[in-house]
Amino acid sequence: MSKVVLVADDIDAKGLTVLEEADMEVVRAAGNPDLFIETLPRANALLVRSATQVTAAVMADAPNLKMIGRAGAGIDNVDVKAATQRGIAVINAPGANTVSAAEHAVAMLLALLRRIPEASRSMASGKWDRKKFGGSELRGKTLGVAGFGRVGSHFACIARAFGMRVIVYDPFVSQARANEEKVKLVGLDDLISAADVITLHMPLTKETAGLINSARLKQMKDSAVLINTARGGLIDEKALVNAVERGHIAGAALDVFGEEPLAKDSPLRTCERILVTPHLGASTEEAQERVSTEICRSARQALLHGDVRGAVNITGVSADALGRLQPLLGLTAKVSQLAAGILGGRVRKMEVSYKGSDKDAPLPVELAAIEGIMRAMDVGPVSLINAGALAEKMKIGIERRVGKANGGYDMMVYVTVARNSTTVSVGGALLGDHQGRVIEVDGYEVEFVPEGNVIVLHNSDVPGVIGQVGSVLGKSGVNVGGYHQARKKSGKEALAAIVVDQEPTAKLLKDLKKLDAVLDVKHIQL
Repeated sequence: MSKVVLVADDIDAKGLTVLEEADMEVVRAAGNPDLFIETLPRANALLVRSATQVTAAVMADAPNLKMIGRAGAGIDNVDVKAATQRGIAVINAPGANTVSAAEHAVAMLLALLRRIPEASRSMASGKWDRKKFGGSELRGKTLGVAGFGRVGSHFACIARAFGMRVIVYDPFVSQARANEEKVKLVGLDDLISAADVITLHMPLTKETAGLINSARLKQMKDSAVLINTARGGLIDEKALVNAVERGHIAGAALDVFGEEPLAKDSPLRTCERILVTPHLGASTEEAQERVSTEICRSARQALLHGDVRGAVNITGVSADALGRLQPLLGLTAKVSQLAAGILGGRVRKMEVSYKGSDKDAPLPVELAAIEGIMRAMDVGPVSLINAGALAEKMKIGIERRVGKANGGYDMMVYVTVARNSTTVSVGGALLGDHQGRVIEVDGYEVEFVPEGNVIVLHNSDVPGVIGQVGSVLGKSGVNVGGYHQARKKSGKEALAAIVVDQEPTAKLLKDLKKLDAVLDVKHIQL
């Protein structure tokens, strides 16, 4: 069945071809609310910019949603908490519009200081007033960057080329990075009082909302200007207008606002020393193409391969680690699902043992193992995003172990699940070609690729069992793709993992159980 990608806002068509070339159904619903509502229940991925609000209610109407892609950096229009609870990956494209956003901020600063918009309007009216529009230079002035992420650091790089001194406020930036970037780290209040130009590059959170308020505006130099191309809610807009009109600061340039579109009667539109643009930070051809391509590639990887690297709602796991470990995580989920399927019923305890040298692996491996168990118990929706929370909610006891791989394998994983006194253990390993295989089931050395329909059969180790099982399968029209038999000791018990092409019926499983030598039969669909 084709994957459905619902595109709610205007996204560059060049990126969408990435999805269409993968035979996905791309539904363009920008400006068409009826089509959006009609498609939402079928959507596997939802792509938005800043216009569409992705609320918990929207997600509730999208039972098949696996990924929300934000074509841009900010994610404040997405209810990330609700997405996490649903196991939906929230992925953005934080780096794609870095250059565009930083250059727009610099352009607004230059236009403000050189009074370009006012001079242009004056010229358009037929005037030639050189004295009225005198400006000021950047060279020798102090730039205060509040938020030193991708855009903030690129702005600082441009500013240094103009001969500006750069100071930075960002509680998440280390002194080592500040030294590397040749900037000085300061407190927020010190930045506000010392800077000639303050530029904001922060996300909008509970902590940053209203960050620039009346009190902080009064701390600024009366010759200073304020630039905001990040998020409107960072500034108390009423206080800003008052500060500019009363001469407490020299001016401001805003590309973002608390409510967008900006109200027609907003005083920000008419204040002489406040320059405003309609959220144009990422509005370049290059940025739109990059953002679209990046987010569409993420959607393709998430839907086709379960690869959610870059998801903002996976905590404690880097995007690099998720990408690097993808083959192992896929194997772990299958190994865990197989173990829980053999156990049957509800898992009460589990132990996840990772064997390998990748220090980033243990946590994502644990999450992948939980995901597999939840799938086996038909608990959903589940993904790496919400696996840990689901396990905690269901009070499943979890132990994690780490060791060294052996037997020539690159990485190995063992998952043991238990309920009361019954336990089942399954081991898997990655070979050099990154092809994952099950290598052990309950101590029996069987090797097979965990895909499709698997019948796990315990039997007495007596002659003729394989023939009898094959006969029952044949009479039912079930083709055997692989019969993997193992025993611990001759004449005791044996285990077979039988990979079949068709899903076995309840009657077939019952017929297998009737065989004298068969002790137990389980079917697991992987």
